[in-house]
Parts: sequence; C-alpha cells; structure tokens
Amino acid sequence: MIAPTIVYDLDGTLADTAEDLVATLNWLLAKEGLKPMPVESAGSLVGAGARALIKRGFAASGKSLDAQAMEALFADYLSYYGAHIMVRSRLYPGVDKALAAFEGLGFRQAVCTNKTESLAKLLIAKLGIADRFAFICGQDTFGVGKPDAKPLLETIAASGGARNRAIMVGDSGTDILTARAANVPVIAVDFGYADVPVKELSPDRVISHFDQLMAACDALLA
Repeated sequence: MIAPTIVYDLDGTLADTAEDLVATLNWLLAKEGLKPMPVESAGSLVGAGARALIKRGFAASGKSLDAQAMEALFADYLSYYGAHIMVRSRLYPGVDKALAAFEGLGFRQAVCTNKTESLAKLLIAKLGIADRFAFICGQDTFGVGKPDAKPLLETIAASGGARNRAIMVGDSGTDILTARAANVPVIAVDFGYADVPVKELSPDRVISHFDQLMAACDALLA
C-alpha cells in the first residue's frame, strides 16, 4: 500500500509567523504615512496571502488600492519580508518532534501555503525543517493559490503520494475549503489564525498540540 502523505499549511500551522508578517505590513503602512495594525486584528488574514493583508491594512486607514499600486506594494512587501522573515517567527511546540516521527514511519510530508514558493522555502530552511519535506508549494507554484484544489492535489502528486492516502493539516477556513475541494480529509489546529473557532468550520479533526497529530491521522487513515 502506498505510504500516506501529510500536507501542511505553514503560517499558523507549522509556525507562528504573524508578528513578522504584520511588522512588514506596518513598515509598508508607515512608508505611506498610515497607522499601524495590531497583530491580533490582522492575524486572521495571514493565511490568505500578502495581498489580502496589504489590502486590509490600507482599507483600515480608508485607502483603497488599484491594481498597479497593489503590485508595487506587494513587491516592496516581499522584499522587506524576505530580509526580516524570522525575527520573531518560531515553530509551534511539538512540530519538530511530530515531523521526525512521521518521517520515521515512512510518511511523505509536504507543505502547501499561500506564501510565495521562494519565501516559503526560505522560512522553512531557516526554521531548520527543510529536509522533512518531499515538496513545498507556494501560491505561485501552480499559478493558483488555496482555496483552489489544484495546489493541494499537485502537491500530493509531486510528493509521490495519492489523494486517497493523503491528509491536509491547516489552521483556517482557507485550508478546510482547499481540502474539501480536493476531497481530502483535513485536520485543523486550533491555535492558528482562523477568524472563527476552527471547530465551527467542520474539519474532520481538531487538535490543540502537535502531540495529538499522530492519533488524529491514524483515525482518519484507518
């Protein structure tokens, strides 16, 4: 039987990155003379990607952005964030132990995030877990981001896995919608950046610590 594949979201799932992401947004807002956003008010948008975060930050100050302005700000955001990608970002407790345990059992592991692929790979390398993953997918890897099913399905395939032996692990409605669209079971962590309690979004399982992930996967794969 083909080995199972676990596909993880990154921000709010494997790593707590909100402070660095919002610090970059606030640097951008300050350049434009706008007030900063507190981390707690922007955290729920982290999983939607940098453009959504920028749009929300500027809208909070009553400023709308046309497509040209957005792309210019997006480029500045990526440049600054890439240079400050791990000032306060850290793995959540139990992540490294869980990744090692799944690897030891022969599971395929991958990442599917709405970060750009290059920044996802940079952060994962700095977090010291790059060698755990068979494949890393960003919002630009396949030309479309989550919640479209394509990034998840292509990530499973690129990892050498099969959809009917795969599980998605994420923290938000975006991840749950992605898994549902791909017809893949989904485990939600309840400590990430969802704007509502994840149990209200009806994932297949909810965990509060990575120590609980193995049992949740076993139940879904049984």
